Amino acid sequence: MAPPLHRAKEKLASVKMWAVLGREERPPKGLAGLEWLLMSSQAVENEAQGRQSLANYAKRWGIETWHKVLKSGCRIEGRQLESRQRLERCLSVYSVIGWRIMYLTMLGRETGEVGCEAVFEEAEWQALYCHTKRTGKLPAKPPSLNQAIRWVAELEGYLGRKGDGEPGVTVL
Repeated sequence: MAPPLHRAKEKLASVKMWAVLGREERPPKGLAGLEWLLMSSQAVENEAQGRQSLANYAKRWGIETWHKVLKSGCRIEGRQLESRQRLERCLSVYSVIGWRIMYLTMLGRETGEVGCEAVFEEAEWQALYCHTKRTGKLPAKPPSLNQAIRWVAELEGYLGRKGDGEPGVTVL
């Protein structure tokens, strides 16, 4: 692949590329299968390498979601940190927050009816319950994970109307 013409002055070298075509073999009933052409600078010389290349690329969506959480939810770009060390410390904390938000979202969608103690410490879910219900009286048993996630989302204005769907990373 040749470099763009508008950068000719830089005398950039061409890059050897491989193309991997991925097709969904068994799409959901009534839907057309996905077809995906991936261009890669990593060598793909057999089917196993092609499958690995597609698997690696599929992870991109999770990585992009994590960056979205850091940028939009944590507002990491708005932090006016004055040194590299401060930025590294800030990223250390917000990276864990971003991961936990993604984990909560994923776990809530896959196994939401498990008890919230799967993710929340006892003091966390109890404080969340008392705050959202405006009471000091705790329930007899811990709520489901889905319910606890909805309470977290309500802190940011989630209304939980019929058509709202489950809260995602943006709301959390």
